[in-house]
Amino acid sequence: MSLDQLFVDAKWALIRKLPEGLIPWASMLITIGVIGALAPLIMMYLTWIERKVIARMQNRFGPTRVGIYGLMQPLADGLKMLIKEDIVPRGADPLLHRLAPVLAVVPAILLFAVIPFGRNMAAVDLNVGLLYFLAVGSVGSYAIFMGGWASRSKFSVLGAMRSVAQLISYEVPSVLSVVGVMMVVGSLSLVDIVEAQAKGWFVFTPWGFVACLIFFLSGIAEVNRTPFDMPEAESELVAGFHTEYSGMKFALWYMGEFLEAFAVCALTVTLFLGGWQGPLIASWLLVFILAIVFATAKLLHPVIRALGVLLMGGLAIRFGSEPIPSWVWFLIKTYALVFVLVWLRGTFPRLRIDQLMGFAWKFLLPLALVNILAVGFWVLLPFPTGAILSVVLLVMSVGCLIRLNHPVALEPRTYILAD
Repeated sequence: MSLDQLFVDAKWALIRKLPEGLIPWASMLITIGVIGALAPLIMMYLTWIERKVIARMQNRFGPTRVGIYGLMQPLADGLKMLIKEDIVPRGADPLLHRLAPVLAVVPAILLFAVIPFGRNMAAVDLNVGLLYFLAVGSVGSYAIFMGGWASRSKFSVLGAMRSVAQLISYEVPSVLSVVGVMMVVGSLSLVDIVEAQAKGWFVFTPWGFVACLIFFLSGIAEVNRTPFDMPEAESELVAGFHTEYSGMKFALWYMGEFLEAFAVCALTVTLFLGGWQGPLIASWLLVFILAIVFATAKLLHPVIRALGVLLMGGLAIRFGSEPIPSWVWFLIKTYALVFVLVWLRGTFPRLRIDQLMGFAWKFLLPLALVNILAVGFWVLLPFPTGAILSVVLLVMSVGCLIRLNHPVALEPRTYILAD
């Protein structure tokens, strides 16, 4: 058993003794069960990461009281949501009010079906996996509008309308930004896209760097993350589209947002950062770093620290000579982008609605169209002619767009006060 294929081999060990006709069904059920179990776990500890990172940025500690380092805080929050009263406003549509948060969570979980978390670790390798991701990911906007409209609250309706306008605006540059990847790879399969980056990640090409920025920023806007959180806008709309939600239904909204944010980071890694591809570094280095983490964790009991160090030593002996597994590289890159999401939330203020819409239509959209032309130069013309033309075109386009979108200086005014 290799560390890289640990989960694949474990799954095969569970089903290989079953009758041949049952093996596909058992494989399918195990995959669905793993995704269904990991999705809430990922969401819970994304909230913990966000609270801890923003707390450090603000010179605070974040959650510390429930569990070591506050690690049990997400479980406490989930239990609190379960026992809180479920309130449906008078005059609201009760059926749509209940269905909306479910419709927000289900597509977010379905996105994980096509993401290749490692070598041979995609639940389904669809030949139109990228199209599937873009289509399913856009369903969340319908859920937000449904929830806002069904709540019969002016704050919720305004938040829902903002969401629809924002999603439509940022979906256009988001889709156009991935056209270059399809042109270079010639496939919509996410596994094929990752394998095409074996010799070099697309982000290190001029068109790939621009497309990566456009896609990532558009993805942040589509999942309503700061500084693009106009549909929620706590300072203006109380809580926006989910103002009238409480209890577990509010938790479902929260889960859908965090899962979609994680999926956007994972797809960015897949399309532009090489997916599971990584340098061939021996696993003993990673195990050594983890051993240091265990040894220096002051809040852990000394016995647990010693057991952790011993466990890492055993892993180093057994798997130390193997390269770091592909799924580890994928998770490292994905959580690095998650950190960027949290970093943006902790440092940038919310955009005004005119700034938000103008950034999509006046900057990202024309830049995405120009980037498609740059990809054409890159693919059709020999190196270095195509590369030089791509760089020149993109640099000139960015400069022109910045110049055109620069606000005009206000003319000085003379005020005459009445006597």
